[in-house]
Amino acid sequence: MLLRFTTGQPATPPGPPSGPGGNPGGGATGRPRRSAWIPWVFVGAMGLVIAVNGALVYSALSTFTGTTVGHAYDQGRAYNDVLAEQRRQDALGWTARLRAEGGALRLAANDAAGPLAAGAGGRLVRPLTGESVALEFVPEGAGAWRAALPALAPGQWEARLVLRRGADHLDLRQRVFLP
Repeated sequence: MLLRFTTGQPATPPGPPSGPGGNPGGGATGRPRRSAWIPWVFVGAMGLVIAVNGALVYSALSTFTGTTVGHAYDQGRAYNDVLAEQRRQDALGWTARLRAEGGALRLAANDAAGPLAAGAGGRLVRPLTGESVALEFVPEGAGAWRAALPALAPGQWEARLVLRRGADHLDLRQRVFLP
């Protein structure tokens, strides 16, 4: 930029005229700055982030009931035993089907020769709350049982059943939806 000097005084650089006090924004005139709201945008955004995070933390802490399995570490170390038990049960050749209908659970089981003549028992557990209900299965014929259900909360439940014939048994875990 080239400045010219005349009569001993420097020339003013080109630009907007200054207000009183030399402030181009007019701050000395008492007019509020138009950009005064910008810091409040950052404050509001951080407040929103904190509020959403607080809601998510509350939701996470109020809906989780805790561990689903006691002694999870010990059970994890014994996982080879679980695999061996599964192979033993698979070798039996037993199959089971469970379904919920008309206020009851119906269980049908077969072995390699046909309908399974065994005893059945177990529990119905609600994974969300940990509520547990014992099931009394009544034989309905060859390889078929029925358990009447008490008034239960609707939703997803887990049936934990055991079929027994002599020394052999089959552990069955199946999710069922109750209307």
